[in-house]
Amino acid sequence: MTSPSPESKPDPQPEDGGVYADRVFRSSSAIAGGVLLLGLAVWLGGDALVRGSGRTPWLALAGLLFVVPLIVAYTVRPAVHANAERLRVRNPFRTITLPWGAVEGLRAGYSSEVFAGGGTKYQLWAIPVSLRARKKAARRQVRDAAQDPHGRTSAVLSGRDLGRTRAPSDQALDDLRELAERHAGEPGAQGEPSVRWAYEILAPSVAGAVLLVILLLVG
Repeated sequence: MTSPSPESKPDPQPEDGGVYADRVFRSSSAIAGGVLLLGLAVWLGGDALVRGSGRTPWLALAGLLFVVPLIVAYTVRPAVHANAERLRVRNPFRTITLPWGAVEGLRAGYSSEVFAGGGTKYQLWAIPVSLRARKKAARRQVRDAAQDPHGRTSAVLSGRDLGRTRAPSDQALDDLRELAERHAGEPGAQGEPSVRWAYEILAPSVAGAVLLVILLLVG
């Protein structure tokens, strides 16, 4: 199964010399799929709420409370924000903030991951790895090298050329590694990682699950 490719927004240097604006990595395919699923859930659930009789509206309400936050969590919510001071990873149920000084490495194997002190590992849900995209990028790189009018091999292609022949997830990780190497030693990029649970996602989903179980038990 292939994974959607991440997109990023540029982080231009502020004219006043301040902090870089956040560079944001998200999966456009996941967002599109999430919007489609949300529309379907609201359509079906709303119809049951309005037209249903007996326990049906309550079951529909419980189902929406349970399902909608999960759809948002796994499709719309994931994002990676990076600036000159820190990396902020917004996963389905947690938000992890990592100052660049606390980042020990980034890796894109079968999933994209960031490593902090003590071997702690966090997955980057917003930057999914697609093996098909990697193979496609490798074929493109070989083809471009063979057709290069200057006779260059893939080993000496310019960084701009290589950027066009990298899988989106690998290119995103390269960009993040560059930011980490550039800013890890700066005073404003020091500190300990922090983790915040997404209670705005967990609370309604748990409430919906509890209500759904109660309705099924008493019915």
